[in-house]
Amino acid sequence: MYRPHPFSWIPACGKRHASADTKPLGGYPNGFVVATLCRHQLPADNSDVAWLWETCPECNVKAHELAGIPMPKGGTR
Repeated sequence: MYRPHPFSWIPACGKRHASADTKPLGGYPNGFVVATLCRHQLPADNSDVAWLWETCPECNVKAHELAGIPMPKGGTR
């Protein structure tokens, strides 16, 4: 599976988080517990609505660091 960065995005507990865990083919199933870049263990939520949730600010900062891409000025989202 193609993975351009050492993390994947996954909705969990009301926000879109990033995880460095190995992503199963087809994505993380609902309820699958992932270790997030913000240092939590959270159950995945693959519902359509969950992908529209706000991005976890801490995961976003760490994902930008891992990708080598500076954060946009004026925010962490």
